[in-house]
Amino acid sequence: MIIVSGKLYVDPEVREGYLNGCLGVIRQARSSPGCLDFVLAADPIEPGRINVYERWESDAHLQRFRGAGQEPDQLAEIRVAQVEKYRISSVESP
Repeated sequence: MIIVSGKLYVDPEVREGYLNGCLGVIRQARSSPGCLDFVLAADPIEPGRINVYERWESDAHLQRFRGAGQEPDQLAEIRVAQVEKYRISSVESP
């Protein structure tokens, strides 16, 4: 299992519009083969922060989805990106 997690920073005044522009990508990801979860969400404390969480069955599924890429306008709005990919070998309930 692959988890992609982290945070993006955009200017606070464009965050809502940025997230609205991502709705299609979120829908596309969630309907993609191998996607177990996908969300981009406004952080409740930091005005320009967007939290990223993705969960995929495999690298292959993630890479097939990534082939579509982001819109150039969306990339231009990102000021800082701190996102990491994690390989998970087991999962258990807390």
